[in-house]
Amino acid sequence: MSEAGTLQEKPGLDFIRARVKQDVEEGKNNGRVHTRFPPEPNGYLHIGHAKSICLNFGIGAEFNGKCNLRFDDTNPAKESPEFVRSIQEDVRWLGFDWEDRMFFASDYFEKLADFAGELIQKGLAYVDSLSADEIREHRGTLTEPGRESPFRNRTKEENLDLFRRMRAGEFPDGAHVLRAKIDMASPNLLMRDPTLYRIRRIHHHRTGDKWCIYPMYDFTHCLSDAMEGITHSVCTLEFENNRPLYDWVLDNVSAPCHPQQIEFARLNLTRTVLSKRKLIRLVEGGFMSGWDDPRMPTLVGMRRRGYPPRSIRTFCERIGIAKRDSTVDMALLEHCVREDLNAWAPRIMAVQDPIKVTITNWPQGKVDNLECPFMPNDPSAGSRIVPFSGELFIEREDFMEDPPKKFFRLAPGREVRLRYAYFIRCEEVVKDPGTNEITEILCTYDPETRGGDAPDGRKVKATLHWVSAAHALPAEVRLYDSLLTESGPDEPEDFTERLNPDSLKVLTNCRVEPSLKDCQPESLCQFERLGYYCADRMDHEPGARLVFNRTVSLRDTWAKIQKKGE
Repeated sequence: MSEAGTLQEKPGLDFIRARVKQDVEEGKNNGRVHTRFPPEPNGYLHIGHAKSICLNFGIGAEFNGKCNLRFDDTNPAKESPEFVRSIQEDVRWLGFDWEDRMFFASDYFEKLADFAGELIQKGLAYVDSLSADEIREHRGTLTEPGRESPFRNRTKEENLDLFRRMRAGEFPDGAHVLRAKIDMASPNLLMRDPTLYRIRRIHHHRTGDKWCIYPMYDFTHCLSDAMEGITHSVCTLEFENNRPLYDWVLDNVSAPCHPQQIEFARLNLTRTVLSKRKLIRLVEGGFMSGWDDPRMPTLVGMRRRGYPPRSIRTFCERIGIAKRDSTVDMALLEHCVREDLNAWAPRIMAVQDPIKVTITNWPQGKVDNLECPFMPNDPSAGSRIVPFSGELFIEREDFMEDPPKKFFRLAPGREVRLRYAYFIRCEEVVKDPGTNEITEILCTYDPETRGGDAPDGRKVKATLHWVSAAHALPAEVRLYDSLLTESGPDEPEDFTERLNPDSLKVLTNCRVEPSLKDCQPESLCQFERLGYYCADRMDHEPGARLVFNRTVSLRDTWAKIQKKGE
């Protein structure tokens, strides 16, 4: 049970690809295209990052170029090797390869310090001794210009000496910062002498205790791009205001090239959260079992839930690239997953809420081994043997003692078809005398209907899935629903108030057909009539403990939304 087939659509020429195409045709960068995916290693990647991964690696491939994986590891207080490993695994799982081009901003710490010295030499940077609160007070507002720091006019020699001593560890944290000297009256607050370096005595996961000053993201990012020869620095829309600073730094140091920053709208999804800060709170607050909880929008969570990576790539292609923020319905992502799995996931029978069915006229001790196809419409997919006996389990909801008019499944005196097997008719029910709950359904079967219709031409209106009671295997099934009950622009700061209390239901009395005994973790299949399921990659143990996560139901909400909109 593995990913097969193809659903990937050729990406259209969005505005970013159109710009790259124009640059290539005009001979910019000597026709070279080089992009990068630059995550900060302070958390696990989520579906929003997948959009950026697909875009950056996709552009590199489509224009016969390259794409780097670079970790912007300039804030060691929040970074760890665990996040570095997980990001590598997620990018590979999604289907992309950076080959030998994996870099870290920390690789450039020495060179970045040299660039900072170059700005000081040019009179474009200075060491400021104001406190963080004082710097904020001097920055001004959107309607009022900022005020210059009293330390802004230190000499080059004094600034170089102070910066050297900052690096040597002579000053405590917060005593000084290095700031760019730009314009304290700029309408763009980011250009009002932004901080380039700060003193922080924190152990770095790669450089250890070698450094006690760390560069800021806006200073590091553009220079890392330049040192790697990046041609197109693609980022999300919230960095649009940062672009003037990106360009200012590159224009004022001896950078080897000047990449072009292009912004696109980030992904927003209904009924979930994509803020890293909020995802951290879900994990650290115990609301989720971990970053790989299948309810999480993280890639590792989606992998554990059973989303095929190709379906995520397809989703990213279908939502496209836009210049304005918008919200995509989660139903579209589920549709892409369902569409993918429908093409290749083998069909299996399982019963989630079993009720016993006894066939009273079944020969004592007889077992009928039925050959059942994995894909009913594709004989080449093969088949498996499913045992049929006189004692079965069906879904409790498939029987009603007093059914309404439009209920066509099993009921007293009614006949239904059992999938791949026989017609059965309900003759009697057995109830618990204490609770009056139905505990067993007594039926008869028609031996002439094996695997087909009745010879006399009579019809039934329902086909039910089932498992043999004597042969079925016990299994735990986990049903997942949306993370939030609702979401929108008015989402409260304490978003946990909207967490869906029914986002996880664990069913421990399930039964599955014996063909699943040795299925491996991350195996995917369709439980007929129920949905698509994945053997849990952490808790599932072949031949011992069977644990399945429902990846997605069979109900296609997106198709209904599309039909309603037509």
